[in-house]
Amino acid sequence: MTEMVHGVLPAQAGEPVLPRWWRTIDKWSLTAAFLLYGMGLLLGLAASVPLATRNGLPPFHYVDRQAVFGLVAMVAMVLVSMMSPANVRRFGVTGFMIFFVALVLLPFFGSDFGKGATRWFSFGFITIQPSEFLKPAFVVLVAWLMAASQEINGPPGKALSFAVAVVVVGFLAAQPDFGQSALILFSWGVIYFVAGAPIVLLTSVGGLVAGGGWLAYQYSDHFAKRINGFLASEVDPRTQIGYATNAIQEGGFFGVGVGNGQVKWSLPDAHTDFIIAVAAEEYGLILVMVIIGLYALIVIRSLMRLMKERDPFIRLAGTGLACIFGIQAFVNMGVAARLLPAKGMTLPFVSYGGSSIIAAGITMGMLLAFTRSRPQGQIGDFLGRGR
Repeated sequence: MTEMVHGVLPAQAGEPVLPRWWRTIDKWSLTAAFLLYGMGLLLGLAASVPLATRNGLPPFHYVDRQAVFGLVAMVAMVLVSMMSPANVRRFGVTGFMIFFVALVLLPFFGSDFGKGATRWFSFGFITIQPSEFLKPAFVVLVAWLMAASQEINGPPGKALSFAVAVVVVGFLAAQPDFGQSALILFSWGVIYFVAGAPIVLLTSVGGLVAGGGWLAYQYSDHFAKRINGFLASEVDPRTQIGYATNAIQEGGFFGVGVGNGQVKWSLPDAHTDFIIAVAAEEYGLILVMVIIGLYALIVIRSLMRLMKERDPFIRLAGTGLACIFGIQAFVNMGVAARLLPAKGMTLPFVSYGGSSIIAAGITMGMLLAFTRSRPQGQIGDFLGRGR
């Protein structure tokens, strides 16, 4: 009867976990994630060799490490995607508490590696950036609070979520890390909007963010330098942005050829923040458009599946995760193309970095868990029966 009414096969009693997971998962998004990881390894073969040479390391040192990090990320993605929404919620809330404590401890035990921002814990053989793992956990926590506020006699979840966002942003801005702060505020705003926030309130929050940006420009040399560089009429060709924009222009439509790019020898962050410049120079606009298409595929398919979801928590959390995943990719590529001010932000699954790729795997795993097919009707059918 359930199948006849709702049109979706329910989980069969005693059905093994793997067949049920494969039957209900969004295979297009899963495939896109694996393809992005594969492209990251391909680009790493070109982008990271010059850095390894300068540091006196084996040529494929960073590629080997990325392969290991990526394997951990893919396993984490699949395992998390097998969880039920309730378990993802518990996992996210617990993760938020752990990494928020880590964020608080960064000023005392963290390292800046000479970059002027204390964002990492160094354990010798590996470094951890808590903010990368905090983002998906924050989205899940905020979605849980806002969904709970919609229940009868529920807690003031929207106010609590805003307080949490302000506290997290305060600690991130102190590092300073204005990029991650913006992502946290963006994800909160998206979830609040989907939850039914008044437009006046969102406008007011936007005004507060603009005011905060003005204060940061006035009192933070780090922030002001990046804004001034973005607003300058001409780009210094010896800066990272200068090298990146020149590489994108040189690549043209088909690229200069595999291994023939020069930007990787000039950019210290060619394998991380500016890896899209390496892709554009060596492979041209074609590969860049493929990469953009894969990110768009994940975001659009996820949002379309979430539109049919009845459960408020799943709908809110999934939307927040999809949007934060997509906007991070947009910001990374926008900076390289000089469409946005310079900001140290990785390209999910593609850029080098253990914390970045493993956190992306967890984020994608949560999103896949929330977008799995479940034995329920579409929300439109549910609302139609109420008339």
